[in-house]
Amino acid sequence: MTPRRLLPLLLAAGSMFGQVTPDRLLNANKEPQNWLTYGGGYGSQRYSSLANLTPQNVKGLTLKWVYHPHYMDKMEATPIVVDGVLYTVQNSEVVALDAASGRNFWTFHYTVPPESNQYLMVVKGLAIAGNTLFWATYDGHLIAIDATTGRQIWNKTLVDWKKGYQLNVAPLVVKDKVILGPATNEEGANCWVAAYDVKTGNEIWRFYTAPTSADQPEAKTWAGESWKHGGSPIWVTGSYDPETNLTYWGTGNPNPGWNGDPRPGDNLYSDSVVALDADTGKLKWYYQFTPHDEFDWDSVQVPILANIEFNGKPTKAMLWANRNGFFYVLDRTSGKFLLGKAFVKQNWNVGFDEAGRPIKASPFVSSTEGTYIEPGIQGGTNWYSPSFSPRTGLFYVSAWENYSATSAKKDPGPWKEGGKYTGNGPRRPAPNAGGRGAAAAAGRGGALTFRKESEGYGSVRAIDPRTGERKWDFKMVSWTESGVLTTGSDLLFGGGMEGNFFALDARTGAPLWTVGLGGTVSSGPITWAVNGKQFVGVCAGSAFYAFGLPD
Repeated sequence: MTPRRLLPLLLAAGSMFGQVTPDRLLNANKEPQNWLTYGGGYGSQRYSSLANLTPQNVKGLTLKWVYHPHYMDKMEATPIVVDGVLYTVQNSEVVALDAASGRNFWTFHYTVPPESNQYLMVVKGLAIAGNTLFWATYDGHLIAIDATTGRQIWNKTLVDWKKGYQLNVAPLVVKDKVILGPATNEEGANCWVAAYDVKTGNEIWRFYTAPTSADQPEAKTWAGESWKHGGSPIWVTGSYDPETNLTYWGTGNPNPGWNGDPRPGDNLYSDSVVALDADTGKLKWYYQFTPHDEFDWDSVQVPILANIEFNGKPTKAMLWANRNGFFYVLDRTSGKFLLGKAFVKQNWNVGFDEAGRPIKASPFVSSTEGTYIEPGIQGGTNWYSPSFSPRTGLFYVSAWENYSATSAKKDPGPWKEGGKYTGNGPRRPAPNAGGRGAAAAAGRGGALTFRKESEGYGSVRAIDPRTGERKWDFKMVSWTESGVLTTGSDLLFGGGMEGNFFALDARTGAPLWTVGLGGTVSSGPITWAVNGKQFVGVCAGSAFYAFGLPD
């Protein structure tokens, strides 16, 4: 909690802790000095019009400050920045920091039961409404925190982790609602997206991403009673379109994940994007990327909303690079399929029908002896955030190229509450792409070279959303779990597993600057400004690093 000696300082500096009104969230692009939502704005473009950092001066970036939490767990959070204050979260603490110096204003602690961690306890970020921060904890709580003092306002239990649920998304605030949903880590607990009142935490609406009754149309896409343990988790924050009042959320894989025999059918609404009325939670439309998924290709990537020209017409589009290896363009008002094109090597899909349904290669199912798949279990991309630059008109994504695996299925056995329900056997991943020593930065600001392209590689890839064609490819040392950020000066920031944080020319992919942070970059970079000075920051390992130009 906040040390008492700091409270007078915080209250006297109350102008720093600005009220984030619904109008400010609607017009986040008009205040690029801040970073008000997980995706930088409701369209999740992760684009900032800030342009003080340029291709000419970016090589002068220096480390300004570092935040090290009290816990040494991996950090995946995207901070938010409001009027000179940076808020971020690790698994058991939320902090408010001076965005220019890193000075701590307050720390809020909440102890997450370690026994609730069945895999990797990570949190993606926070949301803010008015002067209240919202934190969804791993063990199933939604906590409201006073952004000025760090004091708890309320604490609601949303899910029971003992039943196979967890929360790790950054919530999304729309009007008077905070929207989020739970995940299940291959435990067959049926999930949902729900809206809660920002003042009280009381639930307003709920949309289930897996069936709750045999009478529902979506239950007919599951054989027998398999829908009862379908999963369809929520792992990553959705987007919101104020013009249509729709909020869009990607859903995860069905359960059991690697054996589809107990659940014949398409298994709605797994591996889909659902478009929901933000006021009521009613389903407006959906699109399923991978019907009857047997390879863990969660569709929990961030939906980017952009107005583009497509086939010569102005189009309100949704841009989506999916874990299944395909880049999609959908009409975000209707869900109409406009484009699907592979952006990495794939061997499972031979095309799409007129409605946009994938036509699977035959035979292409999981098998007891194992099935060779491209992309592999981790997918062509994953949860890490892409970016769209309205300046270049390009879509940018962190990709895993030529990653293949053999996946064998086994009998998942009967479902048990709180237990794993997977149906997977041994998996053999592709060879490591050269390992950490396979390549090195060619000096400060130099290119990162790759030894053996035939073994596969991670990359940042630029795609023209009008055609799905690749415009450039920045090959990396190893795989990547980093999101990307673009700016008003045509810079792109990203990172990699080997610990490099780098800047590229967003138009050409040319490397401009790199620094080694010593830990895997596993979050989306952000940029902000204080008193006209632009900063850029990212999580690596168990810390957050902030960079700026010399004073």
